[in-house]
Amino acid sequence: MSGGEVAGILVAVFWAILVSFLALVLVRLAQTLKATTKMVTEISEQAVPLLADASATVRSAHTQLARVDAIAADVQEVTANASALSSTVSSAFGGPLVKVAAFGYGVRRAIGRKGRPEPDPTVIVGRSLPGPRRGARRPRRSKD
Repeated sequence: MSGGEVAGILVAVFWAILVSFLALVLVRLAQTLKATTKMVTEISEQAVPLLADASATVRSAHTQLARVDAIAADVQEVTANASALSSTVSSAFGGPLVKVAAFGYGVRRAIGRKGRPEPDPTVIVGRSLPGPRRGARRPRRSKD
């Protein structure tokens, strides 16, 4: 065998090894692509029902928010009505109730003084009587 033939055999063996290596890589790549395709198919099969459920949940939440908005509007109306009623009752009964309370206080005070003797209104010319000064505090009486 000549040197050219040996070199040709070596190149042929080298090319056979290279082709078999490339074939192995292509087989592995095909398996990876097949597994990826299967996984994407499974994910899409699971994603469609999840998206449908999410859409139904969003619709339900929208309905509930519309109900809450209606309830909030009703509560605001009730609050306004209660405020108006409160001011009406205050203006209608506030003045007369204050007058009745003042009258009751005056009657109680008059009844409380009825049992005590009145101080002797003796006037001494040129002298001032001892007693509370103007602006001084009066001693508190105990409630009986």
